[in-house]
Amino acid sequence: MTLSPYLSRYLSVTKPGIIFGNLISVIGGFLLASQGNIDPVLFLATVTGLSLVVASGCALNNCIDRDIDGKMQRTRNRVTVTGAISPRAAAAHGVVLGLAGFGLLAWYTNAVAVTFAAAGFVIYVGVYSLYMKRNSVYGTLVGSLSGAVPPVVGYCAVSNEFDAGAAILLTMFSLWQMPHSYAIAIFRYADYKAANIPVLPVAKGISAAKRQIVLYIVAFAVATAMLGLQGYAGYDYLAVAGATTLWWLGMALSGYKRATDDRVWAHKVFLFSIVTITALSVMMAVDFQVPPSAFAG
Repeated sequence: MTLSPYLSRYLSVTKPGIIFGNLISVIGGFLLASQGNIDPVLFLATVTGLSLVVASGCALNNCIDRDIDGKMQRTRNRVTVTGAISPRAAAAHGVVLGLAGFGLLAWYTNAVAVTFAAAGFVIYVGVYSLYMKRNSVYGTLVGSLSGAVPPVVGYCAVSNEFDAGAAILLTMFSLWQMPHSYAIAIFRYADYKAANIPVLPVAKGISAAKRQIVLYIVAFAVATAMLGLQGYAGYDYLAVAGATTLWWLGMALSGYKRATDDRVWAHKVFLFSIVTITALSVMMAVDFQVPPSAFAG
């Protein structure tokens, strides 16, 4: 066995795509709070530590989900399903990554950032993966909280407090997770049904999921605006936020057309959700402002 395939198996179990997505958001939160005054050591420690924590959670999730992953077309070739990595090896890999990640965060950041990282980890691995995903239609809602943690960790690593800016980030990214996840559940409907996972489209129907997608995008649009209206981001950010969320909303509303192919529509909504959150993460990183409260005292 060559070294490269061996390493690739251990890399794949950490879900690199999810790590990269969270990397963008944690950087956005960090740079928003830094307001141009970047501590490179703190930045590197925060980004690396949080990425290791996310990788740990994904590895452990793969261990927990290996039975249902084997029933889904998209996931049936994961290394924990095929046996390329044993559950024990994958779990040990996850534990080591988690210890390294939390160690970095604890040493270089602060208690607030570490607390949110730990909360996100426990919600994702413990509450969501072990129970809610398999047993409740509200699993997506619970999982959205863990998905919203990375930008908050990045922000709090700099600010050392959970202020209004951090609260807006938590709300924004939680709300974004919902239409993003429901869109996945629609175009992967057959997989979720085969695995008997009670996501909204399977449990309540695709029409119900479409309505929820529209409502959550509207709520997300309001939350994104608050970051600018509360003085944390500037007019360029607000312009991009307005343009992307309105386009996303229009795309979601187009799903009610009679001739719409739900799978194709949902895939487009999913893809644009990534464009939207990436654009906003970049803009809040480069178009930061000093909120009025910072001048108090």
